[in-house]
Amino acid sequence: MDNYKNIKQYRHKGHDYSKNGFYFVTICVKNRQMLFGEIRDNRFVANKIGEIVEMQWREIAKNYPFVNLDEHVVMPNHFHGILEIDMSVQEKNAPRSVPTEVFQSPKGIAPLVANSLSSIINHFKGGVKKFCNQNGMEYFSWQPRYYDRVIRNEVELSNIREYIKNNPLKWEIDRNNIDDLYM
Repeated sequence: MDNYKNIKQYRHKGHDYSKNGFYFVTICVKNRQMLFGEIRDNRFVANKIGEIVEMQWREIAKNYPFVNLDEHVVMPNHFHGILEIDMSVQEKNAPRSVPTEVFQSPKGIAPLVANSLSSIINHFKGGVKKFCNQNGMEYFSWQPRYYDRVIRNEVELSNIREYIKNNPLKWEIDRNNIDDLYM
């Protein structure tokens, strides 16, 4: 664990990200490149990579039966989504298929706990990157980390859902809209 002492941690200190709850995530393309599609008439129009992002997001529920997917949106250079971890579903159906001990992430940035938010997002990001690598889009890359928020109550959940739904409408003023910086 000494390898991790100098790495800034963005996770909520002391929170168990494999426990039941709602989580909001934002994941960006490396250097915020516009690689997922574009906003037209206040709606997101996906290109091939954007379609793969959408497909891989939906695959999470198939690969992790204890995850319920909530509101989400693919944007030109980032992704927002809410997911719920509900281990009671997993416990009723079968024992965990993935060991619960801590294992090191492929990039060695931080340890991953099986069936945690980090391992789920790592799998999601890896699925998109793998598709791109296999289909002539090796230039695609994610930012190494992602933003997350533990959703603490129904009001916060409702507000984040609205934020996600309205994200394409606010693209012109979005801080992730780097095209706007050069106009």
